[in-house]
Amino acid sequence: MAETEKAHKVQIVGVGEDGLDGLTEAARRLVLAAEVLVGENHSLALVPDTGAERLVVGSNLDEAVAKIEASAGKRTVVLAVGDPLFYGVARFLSARLGKDRFEVVPHVSSMQLAFARVMESWEDAFLTNLATQDLEEVSGQIRTAQKVGLFTTDQWTPPAVARALLDAGLDYFTAYVCENLGSPDERVTQGELEEIASHEFAPLNVMILLRKPEVPDRPTEAIGRRLFGNPDEAFLQTRPKRGLLTHAEIRSIALAEMDLGPSSLVWDIGAGSGSVAIEAAQIAAGGTVYAVEMDPADHELIKENAERFGVRNLVPVLGRAPEAWEELPDPDAVFIGSRGRGIVRLVEEAYGRLKTGGRLVATMSSVDNVTDVHQLLRGYRCQLNILMLNVARGTFQFDRLFFEAFNPTFLVSVVKPGSR
Repeated sequence: MAETEKAHKVQIVGVGEDGLDGLTEAARRLVLAAEVLVGENHSLALVPDTGAERLVVGSNLDEAVAKIEASAGKRTVVLAVGDPLFYGVARFLSARLGKDRFEVVPHVSSMQLAFARVMESWEDAFLTNLATQDLEEVSGQIRTAQKVGLFTTDQWTPPAVARALLDAGLDYFTAYVCENLGSPDERVTQGELEEIASHEFAPLNVMILLRKPEVPDRPTEAIGRRLFGNPDEAFLQTRPKRGLLTHAEIRSIALAEMDLGPSSLVWDIGAGSGSVAIEAAQIAAGGTVYAVEMDPADHELIKENAERFGVRNLVPVLGRAPEAWEELPDPDAVFIGSRGRGIVRLVEEAYGRLKTGGRLVATMSSVDNVTDVHQLLRGYRCQLNILMLNVARGTFQFDRLFFEAFNPTFLVSVVKPGSR
């Protein structure tokens, strides 16, 4: 790039709480050579008087656009705290005035500094700015996240966030409040949410939440519950085994394929937290659902989830299939959720117990398992349906929409020949 062309570009420079001392030599030269400095009061205050004209802008970024336009032809530097491209001013300005008008010199963002201070990676964290998204809007994503980074506000201060999370039953996070990062009075406070709720903190802070291990989710309350397809977060789930629950989208299709009636007798094999069994019990309210699970912790969660949903026709069965179902009555419908090679044997033996005209539905994540189950069921000359389900859920990370894709799930359903 020619020097004359570069000289006419507006420089967007990220600055930390340590001001010029924390800048690279190149960034410092840009600031000291500027004829016009544009920024909020706080970012301008981080830089000593250099003789440049100072244009103060508030939270209205249209005002910043107008002042940059007015300084055309002068060496102009826009000062932004942290990384201007990390939920900063740079993206807005380049969208309004064109990327060719600007160059960006980033600084370490306060969010990046906060995670560094608590020695945690932030690549898999849920990050949000409570200035643009209300805490209630993102509570579902916080509920299921392992790590959370929050830019707080005057309304959603760390104590207010802590109290709101506690009121929602989300008491399984350790909290860190990182104040005045990069400045001489920097401070990091670690504590339980109850402790954070009783303290006051400096206005410039980042809040980090780390989920405690081996603590089940605290599900949302029963208001507005659906007969089937309830959100995943409506169920207690074990940690760190989350993901073994059959997702709402897959669950809805599986229940449709099971073709339950008001008095169906149902087996849910490998029931996990019991989401399929519970919704089957709601659909077949006059029937009985047996939820077979060999893990004692999940067996207890099935009981708790059944109690939460108020289903009385669900019978938890602790034991390993197929031995655990030997004394159970023959089913009208069977659901098998499995990730192991043993699913072929389970399908074979459950199909043998299935009533004529009944339906068996199995989900699996392995193509090899699909092939083996398909080969088995073809030998029975039954009505067979195989689906590959790809689901991606939209999620907001700051003001951008992303889609988080689940691993593909294969669903095999079969109708046993004969009339019910």
